[in-house]
Amino acid sequence: MNKATDKTTQQFESAFVSPMRSYTLTALDYYDQLFSAQMDAFRAYSDMAISQARTWLDVKDADSFKKAMESQQKTANNFMERVKGDTEKVTSIGQSFAQDSQKQAEEATKNAVDKAKQ
Repeated sequence: MNKATDKTTQQFESAFVSPMRSYTLTALDYYDQLFSAQMDAFRAYSDMAISQARTWLDVKDADSFKKAMESQQKTANNFMERVKGDTEKVTSIGQSFAQDSQKQAEEATKNAVDKAKQ
């Protein structure tokens, strides 16, 4: 009876627990990467905004106003490039997670079928 229990436990482990643990690790890695990307983006956007606010505080005459406007244009271009890069990064993280999850699901299904045949 002990051998039967051990076999059932091993089957349960390989069919359910191990794939779920693997998926959970993949999901945690995904959320860690996503959160890090979001925090990096937030920091960059905040730095841009604060820098631009400081630039506008220095406006005292027509020349400094012109420089602030040029800085504003440069910041807007940098911002758009940053948003584009951040969007690509988040998309890549999501695609990688989807591919890893699909691969794990296929492996878990294959293992379950193989175990059922035994």
